[in-house]
Amino acid sequence: MFERKLTLPPPSTETFFLWGPRQTGKSTLLHRYYPKAIWLDLLKAEEFRRYMSHPESLRSELPDSGEKPFVVIDEIQKVPQLLDEVHWLHENRNIHFALCGSSARKVRRGHANLLGGRALRYELCGLSAAELGDETDQVRLLNHGYLPRIYMSKKPQRLLHAYVADYLKEEIAAEGLVRNLPVFSDFLNMAALSDSEPVNFSTIARDCGVSSQTIKQYFQILEDTLLGRWLPSYRKRPKRRVSVAPKFYFADVGVVNVLARRGLLQPGSELFGKAFENWCYHELHTYNQYEERFAQLSYWRLAGGTEVDFIINDMEIAIEVKAVSRISGHHLKGLRTITKDHPLIKRRIMVCIENKTRKTDDGIEIMPANVFVKSLWKGDFF
Repeated sequence: MFERKLTLPPPSTETFFLWGPRQTGKSTLLHRYYPKAIWLDLLKAEEFRRYMSHPESLRSELPDSGEKPFVVIDEIQKVPQLLDEVHWLHENRNIHFALCGSSARKVRRGHANLLGGRALRYELCGLSAAELGDETDQVRLLNHGYLPRIYMSKKPQRLLHAYVADYLKEEIAAEGLVRNLPVFSDFLNMAALSDSEPVNFSTIARDCGVSSQTIKQYFQILEDTLLGRWLPSYRKRPKRRVSVAPKFYFADVGVVNVLARRGLLQPGSELFGKAFENWCYHELHTYNQYEERFAQLSYWRLAGGTEVDFIINDMEIAIEVKAVSRISGHHLKGLRTITKDHPLIKRRIMVCIENKTRKTDDGIEIMPANVFVKSLWKGDFF
């Protein structure tokens, strides 16, 4: 059992949404936090049918006097009509709910206000270094991914293939999110090849044989079903032409490995380096969510290709990521170039797999991966 770092409210104090990709452990976390809650599991066929046909039955099933119950509704996206009842019960009976789901798409489509701002929003991500502790196996993590069950498995490939198949069958086909499932499946493979790279919608559209607008809609599905997220480019006060295309990062690197058919990743390889960058973004995003820092994350890239992987807030910190055991001058080109356009940047950090922390003559911090995550979770960055 991993000790998750996401902190949820005490029971019956707040109504909130808990979102997260499939198999991140949302239900397990809710059971641990709220062992006495009334539990509605919409994965159960009988409960799904009952509330789909008669969502108003929730009102009659919950007591209207005495001690107020705390109610967990798992897989809320399956019956978004229940949100009307949740809204009424919250307002008129002061009953609080935990609303758990792996896709916000149907909820947003039918209830765009998500209870009119009355509900907090939490996100449970895959395993972080802070949850894995000092025994983190970096190679295992970058091959297996961040999902607890798959990370611990001795046969992760079989589980990852099943995860992707279930995603296509249960999240995409069952919900009718796309008309042409084979094309969407091809898109997933192409999108995985673009993980951690600026996205060219036209190129992916051409390879998939559909329009650029369709590809944008497909990426929106990935975002709504929490399988990935965008990282925008930093464009404030540019002195030179900079990239405007956003990057896309899948929420789990194990899923990327399967979709992109990477095979076993070995330290020193180019694909290991791409997975390493995905992991660094995963840690930054997870910390930002769990600790509620609300920092703005972006990347910086000149039109010629010189790049810094991550920018925190308004050029407070620049972070470059290289999965190499020895950093040399050419690895530092982006961190040195960025100061020409942004001379007031506070810190420049190179995250790598060197053994020791050191600093270059011009102030760039060379930081091993384990030091990076410990400093991040201590709050040293933002």
